[in-house]
Amino acid sequence: MGKVAFVFPGQGSQSVGMGKDFYELSEEVKTTFQTADQVLDFSLSTIIFEGPQEDLTLTYHAQPALLTTSIGMLREFGKHHIKPDFVAGHSLGEYSALVAANVLSFEDAVMAVYKRGRYMDEAVPAGQGTMAAVLGMTAEELKKVTDEISAQGDEVQLANINCPGQIVISGTVTGVEKASALAKEKGAKRAIPLVVSGPFHSMLMKPAAKQLDDTLSTMTFRDADVPIVANVTAQPVTNKDEIKEKLVEQLYSPVRWQESVELLVEQGVDTFIEIGPGKVLSGLVKKVNRRATVHSVYDVASLEATIQALKG
Repeated sequence: MGKVAFVFPGQGSQSVGMGKDFYELSEEVKTTFQTADQVLDFSLSTIIFEGPQEDLTLTYHAQPALLTTSIGMLREFGKHHIKPDFVAGHSLGEYSALVAANVLSFEDAVMAVYKRGRYMDEAVPAGQGTMAAVLGMTAEELKKVTDEISAQGDEVQLANINCPGQIVISGTVTGVEKASALAKEKGAKRAIPLVVSGPFHSMLMKPAAKQLDDTLSTMTFRDADVPIVANVTAQPVTNKDEIKEKLVEQLYSPVRWQESVELLVEQGVDTFIEIGPGKVLSGLVKKVNRRATVHSVYDVASLEATIQALKG
């Protein structure tokens, strides 16, 4: 086995009941959920385990819920002494990666992402911004489309460059609709509107970024124990000040996930372990590099299977 990367999922991977089997298995995981409840001063764990899904999906619930569940799973996985050479996370998942690399305490991270969710939710009034997944176009081709529509006065830009042929665009409702139509005219296979509460990773998130910067400035950042591949640059970073700066930029910049995976492979990573709810990133990693070995830790059974495969 070459080098190992731990990767952490972002918003959209949440589901009611996630992490419950870990919670029932382990005191350490239980403490993780209880700590989140104490820090936030409401019962996040009840929303995670009992829902309803509409409450869990609210941006300011989904973000701390995914972070808490991912870190609970990471702590249980950590008992098996498998260490990463790199960490990375998709959008919100970058905060889980920061906890994994000891840049932020779990307590600070869970408060940061709760507030991040609040700021994102408030930045653009409901119904004014949206996102869509465009299939079958390169980033260069699609950027020409979004630049053309933005130049006409309807803000839209690339938001998530996930894997070859799958890119998410973000902006005003009109901008995203016009760009989706133009992309199809220019050869995109499909443009699928996403059910999201706002235009994440677009310039419309600039007001939220300013508030996030103020919040993060009150928190203690440390240099990373292992390099984190930043969403904004798709480059490894360990310096605490640079990490903080990139977190703020991340709110209005594209998530360069495909390039992040390509960089990790170039750095000698051949094993990716996704830790957290769902298997979205595992699928994306395989689409970027079919030769990569990918494991997903999303419930107790998958944890055991992953340990067996790695130690087998």
